[in-house]
Amino acid sequence: MQLGIAVWIYMHFQNGPAFGGIMHEDEFQFVQKVPWINLNLGGIGKTQIEYFVGIDGISITLLVMTSLILVIAALSSWEIKSNLKGFFVLFLILDMAVLGVFCSLDFFLFYIFYELMLLPLYFLIGMWGGARREYAAIKFFLYTLFGSVFMLLVIIGLYLSVKDPATGNHTFNMVQMMNPANYAYGSVFSMYSDLKIFGIQARTLGFIVLFIAFAIKVPVVPLHTWLPDAHVEAPTPVSIILAGILLKIGGYGIIRVCVSIFPDVAGNNAFWLGLLGVISILYGAFNALAQRDLKRLIAYSSVSQMGFVLLGIASQSAEGISGAVMQMVSHGFLATMLFFLVGVIYNRVHDRDIYNFKGLGSLMPHYTVFIMIAFFASLGLPGFSAFIAEAFSLMGVFKSPSSNGPLPYWVAALGAVGILFSAAYFLWTLQRMFFGKLTLKGGDTWKTALTDLNFREVTTLVPLAALVLILGLMPSLVFSKINDSVLLLVQFLQK
Repeated sequence: MQLGIAVWIYMHFQNGPAFGGIMHEDEFQFVQKVPWINLNLGGIGKTQIEYFVGIDGISITLLVMTSLILVIAALSSWEIKSNLKGFFVLFLILDMAVLGVFCSLDFFLFYIFYELMLLPLYFLIGMWGGARREYAAIKFFLYTLFGSVFMLLVIIGLYLSVKDPATGNHTFNMVQMMNPANYAYGSVFSMYSDLKIFGIQARTLGFIVLFIAFAIKVPVVPLHTWLPDAHVEAPTPVSIILAGILLKIGGYGIIRVCVSIFPDVAGNNAFWLGLLGVISILYGAFNALAQRDLKRLIAYSSVSQMGFVLLGIASQSAEGISGAVMQMVSHGFLATMLFFLVGVIYNRVHDRDIYNFKGLGSLMPHYTVFIMIAFFASLGLPGFSAFIAEAFSLMGVFKSPSSNGPLPYWVAALGAVGILFSAAYFLWTLQRMFFGKLTLKGGDTWKTALTDLNFREVTTLVPLAALVLILGLMPSLVFSKINDSVLLLVQFLQK
């Protein structure tokens, strides 16, 4: 039902907001705004925290992607055998929190949904994960909580800096935080404030704190070390949610919060954002080349491919930000497909070591077809969604505005080198595991256990394979929805 509602909203989403370089509430659709918490704080004034949700073009594409991935994650939960009721209660709480993040327009509400994701993920990894599940769950929890705690301080600072022009009261309204005119003169995060904290200008420090919180989710090197452990120990449905959805929340947060609320800081530091993106692309690719565990290889490939999201955002051009959003959608489907396929192998023989398999193409031909589609699509082969996403992200580097200092072209060149290395680790894995004479570490026992895909697995994989091909041939399915929102954001950044 959730997927059906998301598709209905996508079909009825109207393009064409009024451009003016400043974000307004009427540029969001399907808005629901209800008073929630009312406080009278004396000298500070009245505070009204609202249940304020709505979507723009960027939100709707990620909502549809998220809804489909959650269906796939539910289908892949076939492997969960113990405490099913507890598992799906946590699964549904996580579902609610994720969708809440993509829809929230009140920063207090956004923070609640953002924090609410932690608890179910901690238990889903810690209770249903692998041998080192407690370590992976605690590491994930501490990393994410570290960023979130300091994010709360910035949210409070923004609240005290911004006033609702209609009432004159302080507000958590994110849309009003995006308008510099709503900041009280001399307030903490006003553009005209000279306040420095630890020797750093307050707006710059606020941007850094929020960026770190979201960069942990992306994940950006060097804040990525929780990801391989969490993926390896998590059960297949949780790995799918981590890679397919959670990483996109980081990218969405950087676009919706960091860049939109602190456009001046983002513009002045575009080079460093782009450099971090390139480091993630190359570092993730080099680590993927060195892995023996197939699941860990795909985890590091996610670090590499999400680097293109940061690179596209850093360009601050319409092409680059469009490429970043397309990369989030594309990677969501591809990561889901890849982790599901790894789960198929692991559920049959409980092993993921690449060198323990050879010649699987002759034993599992249908499985091999889907793994080839996923690998070739992920390495950016023309005709698939990742090619469009990576091409536009790199194109954005060449179109970056000169007003903030264009990104140097060698940044795009290094990003292209990352694509080359992604081809290396995917094709090398394909050659080692699926071609040649059939050789299995487990011998005849494994040969019997490694049956080809069943009907449920094929039914799950077909829509994912179709989507990455359709989006590669018809990228307008995403671009037509995000164009207006991206152009509005770019106008705001370049104003």
